[in-house]
Amino acid sequence: MKKKIFIGLVLFIVVVYIIAYFSMRSSPKIAIIPVKGVISDYMNIIDNIERARRDHSIKAVVLAVDSPGGAVGASQEIYSALEKLRKDKPVVVSMGNVAASGGYYISVPANVIYANPGTITGSIGVIIQHVSVSQVLKKLGIKVENIKSGRNKDILYPNNDLTPQQKKLLEETIKDVYNQFLEDIVKYRPVDMHTLKQYADGRIMTGRQAVKLKLVDKLGNIQDAVLEAKKLAGLEGKPVMVIRLEREENLLKKMLGAKINISDILTYPQFYYLLSF
Repeated sequence: MKKKIFIGLVLFIVVVYIIAYFSMRSSPKIAIIPVKGVISDYMNIIDNIERARRDHSIKAVVLAVDSPGGAVGASQEIYSALEKLRKDKPVVVSMGNVAASGGYYISVPANVIYANPGTITGSIGVIIQHVSVSQVLKKLGIKVENIKSGRNKDILYPNNDLTPQQKKLLEETIKDVYNQFLEDIVKYRPVDMHTLKQYADGRIMTGRQAVKLKLVDKLGNIQDAVLEAKKLAGLEGKPVMVIRLEREENLLKKMLGAKINISDILTYPQFYYLLSF
């Protein structure tokens, strides 16, 4: 008798669990996708965006941005993924401490951008570094020769000084990447190119200033962003689950305590949408 009661109780718990599990899977959700630190390794973020796009129970996404920016290519990858996502469901950005340069760039495609009054944002621009150690090598009596296929193949190698022509070439390339930044802003923000260029000179600004310049839509925190996402998804007044989509670091990385450091990012030449320190 006791055995039958026990088996019945176990079956009851299993059935309740199964019902709860499938109910949870099908109930409407708002997904929060965090973007933290320097934007370099973007694949986890792209995977989470795509996961949110394909999951029909996720009705809207809040991108929680706390980043000074990073590599141009990585920022553009995330931007493009968010463009695809917003075609299927609403996207709201919540800016944290910093959402500058590439951190601002990836926020642009959102339906609504929230910032705290004191959020550091803006820093619209492009930067690339060239460090010359040619004079140091000369004093040490060290000569380094680059065997190259063309005169500009070693344009950013530290054993060379930039020629005026090479500097001009880099400036032209930077200008093109900069114009891509501006074009992608005016595509989704209620600001014209002429007005944007007046303050897209690399300057930083607060969230409150950004609202006045129409780079940010509203002041508020992540809770306000979640409520906005519910509203855009037509879920006001309805029970909604708020979930966090974030892939954990692999075990080896956790054991080693590995962290992305900006000095590591800047060890090889590439263009950056990055807040200057």
